[in-house]
Amino acid sequence: MSGWFMDYSYSCQPVDYTNSQVALRMAHLCWWYYISKLTEFTDTIFFVLRKKDNQISLLHLYHHSLTPIETWICVKFLAGGHGTFSNLVNNAVHVMLYAYYMVSAMGPQYAKYIWWKKYLTKTQLAQFVMVFIHSLQAIYYDCGYPKFIAALLLVHSTIFFALFYDFYLTAYRTNERRAAEKLRAAAAAKALAASGAQPAPNGHAALAAAPAPANGKANGHANGLANGHANGHAVAAAKKTE
Repeated sequence: MSGWFMDYSYSCQPVDYTNSQVALRMAHLCWWYYISKLTEFTDTIFFVLRKKDNQISLLHLYHHSLTPIETWICVKFLAGGHGTFSNLVNNAVHVMLYAYYMVSAMGPQYAKYIWWKKYLTKTQLAQFVMVFIHSLQAIYYDCGYPKFIAALLLVHSTIFFALFYDFYLTAYRTNERRAAEKLRAAAAAKALAASGAQPAPNGHAALAAAPAPANGKANGHANGLANGHANGHAVAAAKKTE
């Protein structure tokens, strides 16, 4: 093993431009990393062919447009050194990512085996935190690695973290909140049905069921007419008896 597993310094690692075995091996791995990013364009092609426009998000476009350019610069000018740490971590995350894609493509009967989807996004967020901290060391320590490239890695990891965190909030937190609201509504409806009460939407049913208040003037007028009519009949009856 070579590179980050044995020979590289995690504090600050310059680019080795010699023909040493470690330098050539790292350059070879950088080339394969660049090729792998080109193959990821197939994601976008499949989304377009399947008319999955909702999956072609800002995050997707930014990632698949900018990453091939970055990896080409890596192979051309910086094939090794401190910046390749992000390649190592990114490859590990993509192994898990494409394992998830493989299982999900096998059919809905395998959905129970990919319960860890949410944790995959959290792993991606942790990846950018690791790259940010690691790139910051190349600015603090002077080992010959270009500080400008280290600064670009800081900006790059920050942008990616923001985009993935926004995706996490949209995909998981919002859905979890909606699911919780549905559960509360279902529980309330069940409790209401068990009590035998009928829900009154907007209070209209309750108002309709309530007795209308009596009008004092109308009742007084009606009582007056009734009493006068009765008294008139009583007087007439008395005169007849006389």
